[in-house]
Amino acid sequence: MNPQLNFMLQQALQAFESNNFDRADSILKKVLQADSKNLPALHILGLIKASQEKFKEAAELLTKAARISPNDASIQYNLAKAMADSGAIKESIPHHKKTVELNPNNLEAWLNYGKTLSQLGLHEEALMNFEKAIALNANFAEAWSNKGNALHELKRYEEAIDCFDKTINLKPDLAEAWSNKGDALYELKRYEAAVECFDTALSHQPNLAAAWSNKGNVLNELKRYEEALDCFDRSLNLNPDLAEAWSNQGNALLQLKRYEAAIYCFDKALNLKPTFTEAWSNKGSALQQLKRYEEAVTHYEKALNLNPDLAEAWSNKGNTLELLKQYEAAVTDYEKALNLNSEIDWGLGTVVHLKMKMCAWDNLPESIEKLQSEIQSNKKKSHPFQILALVDDGTLQKQSAEIYAQALYPADLALGAIPKIPKHEKIRIGYFSADFRHHPVSMLTAELFELHDKNQFEIIAFSFGLDDKSPLRERLSQSFDQFIDVSSMSDLEIARLARELEIDIAVDLGGFTMDNRTGIFALRAAPVQMSYIGYLGTMGTQYIDYLFADKTIVPEDSQQLYLEKIAYLPSYQVNDSHRQIADKVFTRAELGIPQDSFVFACFNNNYKILPATFDSWMRILKTIEGSVLFLYAENEWAQKNLLKEAAVRGIESQRIIFGKHLPADEYLARYQACDLFLDTAPYNAGTTASDALWAGLPVLTLIGKSFASRVAASLLNAIDLPELITTTQSAYEATAIELAHNPDKLASIKQKLAQNRNSTQLFNTSLFAKNIEAVYTKIYQRYQEDLQPDHISIH
Repeated sequence: MNPQLNFMLQQALQAFESNNFDRADSILKKVLQADSKNLPALHILGLIKASQEKFKEAAELLTKAARISPNDASIQYNLAKAMADSGAIKESIPHHKKTVELNPNNLEAWLNYGKTLSQLGLHEEALMNFEKAIALNANFAEAWSNKGNALHELKRYEEAIDCFDKTINLKPDLAEAWSNKGDALYELKRYEAAVECFDTALSHQPNLAAAWSNKGNVLNELKRYEEALDCFDRSLNLNPDLAEAWSNQGNALLQLKRYEAAIYCFDKALNLKPTFTEAWSNKGSALQQLKRYEEAVTHYEKALNLNPDLAEAWSNKGNTLELLKQYEAAVTDYEKALNLNSEIDWGLGTVVHLKMKMCAWDNLPESIEKLQSEIQSNKKKSHPFQILALVDDGTLQKQSAEIYAQALYPADLALGAIPKIPKHEKIRIGYFSADFRHHPVSMLTAELFELHDKNQFEIIAFSFGLDDKSPLRERLSQSFDQFIDVSSMSDLEIARLARELEIDIAVDLGGFTMDNRTGIFALRAAPVQMSYIGYLGTMGTQYIDYLFADKTIVPEDSQQLYLEKIAYLPSYQVNDSHRQIADKVFTRAELGIPQDSFVFACFNNNYKILPATFDSWMRILKTIEGSVLFLYAENEWAQKNLLKEAAVRGIESQRIIFGKHLPADEYLARYQACDLFLDTAPYNAGTTASDALWAGLPVLTLIGKSFASRVAASLLNAIDLPELITTTQSAYEATAIELAHNPDKLASIKQKLAQNRNSTQLFNTSLFAKNIEAVYTKIYQRYQEDLQPDHISIH
């Protein structure tokens, strides 16, 4: 080599080693002007550019060097690293491979090769490279850490944790290893242990934004949402461009019912990362909660355009379409979700329930059998409400409720054990509901709230549903000592408020029905908690102490089917004795009913009609010539399918009449144009049976074995018409046929119903109020005497 150039190289090397990169750069450029293929100059200048993070320039220089000396392991190593650092990940692979072939003992080369493969998603191949590095040096902490990361990506979480533990043994203060171990524990649902790992990571490196964010995720799972929000705030203060932290903060706000704030966070995440599938889907969930259903669907569709395999987005979209009453499309989306993930929570039961709403009964027996088998195997396959209409099996209903409650609403100790509340002058009853509006539950209970003895009881409404501005909402708001709108509050805030108000007895009027807030009771809002009227079955939890019933609905030998203790009333269902029936007299002609037909009626929800019930109805129609069946059809599919099913059973379409929606008083008057109400099984008429009886229409029922299948019988006993309670399908049909054939007997029953309407328990709301207050008093006395809940009866 030219002595002058050799001298210049030595000067450049000395400058490089003393970190005087500018001087080294200047000298090396002069060398390359004189000799453009000078290998040492190309190599050293490439290293300088890499150290200055000018990776593309470094890669260009080192590529030239590698062409001159392709078997120089050092050049290949530095070229591979510079290319990877410049973003040319895939292009760097041949050079990583060449490096380890030339020098298989280079620990860093194996490590970098593995990291590059991981960036390409080739985690199995990366794993082998990390193991090569570890084989060369079992104390190579970074290799153990990266191996753990690769195993995490492969969902081999236990093995990943072993690797992170080895890393931590070698470097106990390595924050990333603690944080990564926390991530793996999170995936294994070992949440408390994960929190400890994140705390340790942050004690070593408080500015680790990802660890704060991931700790927040774990706290979300633990339902410690306020603490989670603090973690996300810390993460975003450190790195406001962390899209995942914005999205996860939105998830916490979603759980706290702070939907507008959640949407703001999801929008922040999406501005940073427009392809963030989960953020699109979760924003859809927030919009759904705000009842902005069309917008929610649009957001789910954006998520699915990015990732058509996102089962949760398909199911969420299906749920929203159900709320829009687009049942057919909802079924399609739920089935797509199940095809992608057959284990998706509650999916199978939801599909069956949607089809029941449409009276689409294809393969129904097989679906019910599968649901029963899955629930018996303790799987999360169906919302418990959906099971009530499908099987008359209290044991299965109880198991379904237990599975659901444990999965979504386990007992929550966030507020600690509830302290003993001193005896109040007035017993404080809290009624909790999403349905303080124009809704069947409020139609039944409105007068009860007005009649409560305000000298003995202080009654407080906790309303977490829609204010529909209806006259019934206004009436309800005037009926309580306090009417508190808690719709914008979290479960924790509502439970805390109930404790601050020292509610003695909390009554859940919704149970597992739409817009339920069971989480309030999981937190223990009051020392005594009860379930009434909205949900006809056990809640499957230990924190609901009592379930209201009567001896017809829950005979004493059936108490084992309920986790709650039974609070027996003389008559179960409250009613409003002030409901107005319109003066309008409906003619058969305007209802589309032939003048001389015997009119069987059932205005129950369509999902309550099982094929066996419909079979029975069609046999009755066949027997009673010229008779018709007057039904309610919620949707076009139900009407179309019921007509199709009638035709299959040999009944002409004109013998099935469908009633349109009417104002409440006219709806009641329409019953008077009918002759006999035919109940459904196993889910009986409740409010609709009361409606019919109030309007003077006899109700024929088939009593079953579970709560929902015995409610109509309870109503009939309460109005002293036990002759309309049958115990077998054949007796049910025979009674319907006899009453249609024997107008004198039917007239006698109608006369008895008219006499009993105002003289028996069913519509005596004043008596019901006294009875339920007697139950409250007895339960409150037990509590004050430190006695555990037990089955009680006031008679």
